Amino acid sequence: MSDMLFTTHDWPRAIIHVDADAFFTSCEEAINPALRGKAIITGGERGIVACASYAAKALGVTRGVALHEAKRICPELVVLPSDYETYSLFSRRMFNVMRRFTPQVEEYSIDEAFADLTGMRRPLRASYEAISLKIQAEISRELGITVSVGLSVTKVLAKIASKRRKPSGFTAIPGRAIASVLDGLPVAKVWGIGPATTEYLEKMGIRTALEFVRLPAETVRKRFTKPGVETWQELRGESVYPVLPEEKSVYASISKTKTFAPPTADRDYLFAHLLRNLESACIKARRHDLAARRVAAFLKKQDFDTRGCDAKLNRPSAHPLELASLLRGLFDELYRRHDIYRATGVVLLDLVPDAPTQYSLFEDPLKTEKIRGLYEAVDALSGRYGKHTLHLGGSHVIEVKGKGRRGAPTVREQTRLFGETRRRHIGLPLFQGEATENGRQQSARILAIRGDER
Repeated sequence: MSDMLFTTHDWPRAIIHVDADAFFTSCEEAINPALRGKAIITGGERGIVACASYAAKALGVTRGVALHEAKRICPELVVLPSDYETYSLFSRRMFNVMRRFTPQVEEYSIDEAFADLTGMRRPLRASYEAISLKIQAEISRELGITVSVGLSVTKVLAKIASKRRKPSGFTAIPGRAIASVLDGLPVAKVWGIGPATTEYLEKMGIRTALEFVRLPAETVRKRFTKPGVETWQELRGESVYPVLPEEKSVYASISKTKTFAPPTADRDYLFAHLLRNLESACIKARRHDLAARRVAAFLKKQDFDTRGCDAKLNRPSAHPLELASLLRGLFDELYRRHDIYRATGVVLLDLVPDAPTQYSLFEDPLKTEKIRGLYEAVDALSGRYGKHTLHLGGSHVIEVKGKGRRGAPTVREQTRLFGETRRRHIGLPLFQGEATENGRQQSARILAIRGDER
């Protein structure tokens, strides 16, 4: 029954998923061509592998492996600190290339995006397959990195397609081919189906995506929640997840974490990072006019064991000055002086639209309004001079003791161009290469792709 049809139309919609290959290490290779083909990783400042090149993966080095273990597997491994400033510029440029072909581009993460090509065949005078391949080629030509592209009729199917041929692959799944692709595909490999749903499906005797989509609609709606039903529909070629080009502004929660090295048991230093996590989360909440009704905090130990707790607020807030004492209480509950920690994190929960404050009988309305006005000024200064230009005194320990790096900072961090400050860099990372004729041409090409497109 693998030849059954879910739709008689090959392209009722045309959605692509663009997924960069080993994104962080690919960016490093594009900036420094001498690294191409070598076993390299990023994440040296964290003590674990954040991203491994395909040459490193071929030797058995994978993401999340401890640095000492990665070096044992591959003694000649090139270890680099993560240059997130540069990676974000590559990301922005990649998305802008996609927008030349369609305005409907959804930035899903730093290294992947969806785009809706429906109806673009006539204006671009090309098939959907040809448009997809052109996007892939343009990204490779201009950025010097490779991406894998999946084309299908829904977002879930497009994401499945992009994973089928990595790196630098292209897979199209037209409507008539859905069943043949899903036949033999484990349900655990489907975007939107997590471990709990996979286990539940296995108890029903369902192990492949095709077996899942062949379930009767009545059975699916009876036995699964809304996300499960929507994934079932998407796998059948029914598009229920639109491509959303707008910046995300609706959040159920906002989390900020910090992994540092070397790990530490320093109480003040740990609380400073936790307080900085809170400030970063609140900055994002205020940017979207949101306030939290609950705050959670967690500490991750050197052995990756994590402890967390949360507390409910008297009223919604996104002002760290109001939440600092609450965070201190959560920290005191979590901290154990004999333990060594490698990461901290804060999560703002139960987010609601920020609204005029409703005061209780025990609050000082004047003080609360002053705090609100203070953070309006803080946000204005941060917008001009960079995030955390102003910060709570409790987090200043980070400025004194450092951010806790292991290994050398990135080349871009060590370089300050004219007009730049420690916190604000222009959108132009550095190219590394020899000053040959070809090198000068390559340098000009790489530098040209880094600036902001405004």
